[in-house]
Amino acid sequence: MRKGVMRPGHVQIRVLDIEEALEHYRDLMGLIEVETDSQGRVYLKGWTEVDKFSVVLREADAPGMDFMAFKVLNNQILEQLEGELIEYGCDVEKIPAGELSGCGRRIRFVAPTGHSFELFAEKEQTGRYGIGNHNPEAWPRDLKGMKAQRFDHCLLYGDDLDGTYKLFHEVLGFDICEQVVDPDGNRLAQFLSVSMKAHDVAFIKHPEKNKFHHASFFLETWEDVLRAGDLISMTDTSIDIGPTRHGITHGQTIYFFDPSGNRNEVFCGGDAFYPDHAPITWDADKLGKAIFYHDRQLNERFLTALT
Repeated sequence: MRKGVMRPGHVQIRVLDIEEALEHYRDLMGLIEVETDSQGRVYLKGWTEVDKFSVVLREADAPGMDFMAFKVLNNQILEQLEGELIEYGCDVEKIPAGELSGCGRRIRFVAPTGHSFELFAEKEQTGRYGIGNHNPEAWPRDLKGMKAQRFDHCLLYGDDLDGTYKLFHEVLGFDICEQVVDPDGNRLAQFLSVSMKAHDVAFIKHPEKNKFHHASFFLETWEDVLRAGDLISMTDTSIDIGPTRHGITHGQTIYFFDPSGNRNEVFCGGDAFYPDHAPITWDADKLGKAIFYHDRQLNERFLTALT
């Protein structure tokens, strides 16, 4: 049952050098730079996003993800979910409005996989970049690089997939869209949605907690993904794999790394999901085809390069 969580709201990513990171996320990927706050954090957004920001870059000594956040319908829902998280046994941290520029109060909790997540209800809405909401043009003419449209999802690695699914399903109202299971029926990977998208967050079983695999950004067409591959080569950006197709979600994809070693994905397509759909199940011995449908095998870097 849906609980009023609407969509992914933002992700805060640690980078080693903020200027190098901006060249990557702004100039190569085409995210819109919004502002820099008093802590030196840089805010960015995809051009179709209405909220003020969806990506926050923080300079740090080690790369990775600080937290991922989801936007809920209103403050009443936020208060209700805060109480339900506490009742469920989560330690909930209250973060005041304005700690992130333009964002209302947030609540933060740690999932059983060790990852930090946030919920919030309010964020300043600056509108779609360059076209607005009144008689909008098709797209802004000053976009850069890959012209990323939106922050879409994260894939995270951690140990307790069952506990994390239970929390996300029972408290937050997420459904499982696709899964990879071993011969004993244990889930090795789970793709969770709170919308009509193929997934809003995904987890793969890994012995260490709190590992970041990638943040993903949506492009419109397969041609855009191929163009992204050209730009990756033109800029000597470190590539992981692709362009190719996923078996899971059927999205068309390419993976690459930012200068700090954080993995990014840009993709197009993907299945639609409704709450009455049964989960799609992949056997563990078909994992290669499930992830990379064309090659039908996983490269070692995809499995082990984590931040």
